[in-house]
Amino acid sequence: MTTVHDLRRVDDEAFRQLLDRNAIWKRMVAVGDRLPFQSLYEVDLGPIHLDRLLDTGPLVLVFIRYAGSPWCEDLLRSYAAELEPVLTDLGAHLVAVSPQAPDRLAGLKHRDDLPFLVAADPRHVLIDALRIGFSSPGADRPLGTGRSVLPFASVVVVDRAGLVRFADVRPNWLDPLPAGRVVEAVRAIGAASMS
Repeated sequence: MTTVHDLRRVDDEAFRQLLDRNAIWKRMVAVGDRLPFQSLYEVDLGPIHLDRLLDTGPLVLVFIRYAGSPWCEDLLRSYAAELEPVLTDLGAHLVAVSPQAPDRLAGLKHRDDLPFLVAADPRHVLIDALRIGFSSPGADRPLGTGRSVLPFASVVVVDRAGLVRFADVRPNWLDPLPAGRVVEAVRAIGAASMS
């Protein structure tokens, strides 16, 4: 099994080769998959149901490690400024998802005054269903859940029918997906529904 220590020792190309060798890459979420309708725990609202969000628009799921990760926090601040306003105009929902305990994750949302949903997946049920998790020994301490599974840096865009229309899974958080790519994916859903 690939561990976080393996990931730190390899560059992106070697990482992809490692994933291919372990057959992990081929099992990860892909365009055309159906989103499993798991409930998540939004830090202010409590349980939220992804299928209900899809009743009113497409869904953009951004997977992060935990509050306190500088790369993840930078990404969310950037998405709050550059991505969330455009997605709101397009009628789409942005949800940041972490396996961290909700009480620890709430600090991130409130400290940075994030204008989108920030949800916990503390038993990593959605992360496992999308096959984007990996074992990271020691992660149980910052997560506060007694578990050590983290998600790869991932963005998943889902249309209102629950189909994955865009999936980007990266080896680390140092090279985040630009907000413009997410906007293009959401706009493509709108264009497809009009044709």
